[in-house]
Amino acid sequence: MATSQQLKRSERIIGSVRVEFIDLAAQQQRIKGKIEKNIQRVLDHGMYIMGPEVKELETRLSSYVGMKHAISCASGTDALLMALMAYGVKPGDAIFTTPFTFIATAEVISLLGATPVFVDIDPQTFNIDPSKLALAIKALKSNNTSIYPLPITHSPLPLIPRGVIPVDLFGLCADYDAINAIAGQNGLFVIEDAAQSFGATYKAKRACSLGDIGCTSFFPAKPLGCYGDGGMCFTDDDKLAEIMESIRVHGKGGHKYDNVRIGINGRLDTLQAAILLAKFEIFPEEVELRQSVAQRYTDLLSHSPSPIAPYLPREARSVWAQYSLLAKNEDARTVLMEHLQDNKIPTAIYYPKPLHLQPAYAPLGYAPGDFPVSEDTASRIFSLPMHPYLAQADQERIAEVMAAR
Repeated sequence: MATSQQLKRSERIIGSVRVEFIDLAAQQQRIKGKIEKNIQRVLDHGMYIMGPEVKELETRLSSYVGMKHAISCASGTDALLMALMAYGVKPGDAIFTTPFTFIATAEVISLLGATPVFVDIDPQTFNIDPSKLALAIKALKSNNTSIYPLPITHSPLPLIPRGVIPVDLFGLCADYDAINAIAGQNGLFVIEDAAQSFGATYKAKRACSLGDIGCTSFFPAKPLGCYGDGGMCFTDDDKLAEIMESIRVHGKGGHKYDNVRIGINGRLDTLQAAILLAKFEIFPEEVELRQSVAQRYTDLLSHSPSPIAPYLPREARSVWAQYSLLAKNEDARTVLMEHLQDNKIPTAIYYPKPLHLQPAYAPLGYAPGDFPVSEDTASRIFSLPMHPYLAQADQERIAEVMAAR
């Protein structure tokens, strides 16, 4: 196999202009006037905390998602944390989730003293595997690690299964019919981690409406992103909504100094809400543009046996937060990524090390080989530039560079 240095010497550099991995500048140029107008409106009224734009955003996004309540917050991480807090998650509770995700998904479980129980992923969708979820629940209830790997705990009391947090990875919704059925059979709540999937659909239902609570992120790189941090929770449950609204403002009761529970400072800034309102006006169009960009990639790369293009189930429509490929092996990935970088084409790896192998989760006692699909995927996956404004010519150049490796 040729090394990256050999490729660099023997192959010409195709093109000279760097491709943007995510082009926020192109988007901003489209709506710059609207963004500035919205920001100026906030500066004029001066309600920087929980101003009218916040409620307007909640109303518009709850309608879009099809859920009764939308509770904005300061980040996608806070959204997940607030959802768990609304259920009273505490030490001794077990929450099932995937190890192939950003640490925030499991981090919020640990912050509350609960224990993440990891479940391996489907090799095609990279989302939590419902069949493995059923095994993990059975193993935990019977405390039988021969059925499925379980975390080590230092308590004499058994863990209590409480909930599931599936992750809609790369913009593709998990298999919620199967997940919700398994959760229902075992008395578990389902919190949808839709940080990457806002705008996606599963069987004609929108992301953030597929569990008991849906949580998303407005981090700038997300399909709908602000210019800082932001997030939102969605639910049809009146009581859960009331609790989360209280939690996000320090456990507020009837007024600011009436604290009825422990909460957090989790409010969304009014300025960020104003920016999101401007962005949301073009969001449906951008979702369609993402479909075109993804399909063009798939068509351009269809004649190459490797790397493997993303799989899309018939019942799902991804919002393509990332366009991720699987290389033959880790060495092949390294060579290809370096070759792309030499040609001014950025790439990224989401995620290079599954959570069960992260130092932060060493105390759980998981070992290499416990979740083989996640480990294999982490060693081979990489993502190409992906955004609504990616030009056809750039995609053709990317495909040409990949073909010339």
